Amino acid sequence: MVSEITLSGNPNQTFSAIIPGDKRNLSLNFTQSFNEQAGYWVLGIYDSANVPIVTEIPLLPGYNILGQYEYLSIGELYVVNYGDQAVEKPDETNIGTNFKLVWVLI
Repeated sequence: MVSEITLSGNPNQTFSAIIPGDKRNLSLNFTQSFNEQAGYWVLGIYDSANVPIVTEIPLLPGYNILGQYEYLSIGELYVVNYGDQAVEKPDETNIGTNFKLVWVLI
């Protein structure tokens, strides 16, 4: 199944989401913050008990950002630009308007 997660431009935020799948659902907690020195957003993914699964993932479009964590069997995650296609990556001002996360879970 494919799920969209709408992101927010609020700095240093936490939120929860249930990712539906064909065989199971994932109940996850997230942290999202902007790394000013590097110029990109980072995401942390935690289980429902707030145990870290993956942290400090750069939110950069163009590839499966969970690809290197395939062994965790938590699906695929993409940063997708739904807004101005001339903008290459989310920044402090457009993460909540132009970009969403798309999670694919079987």
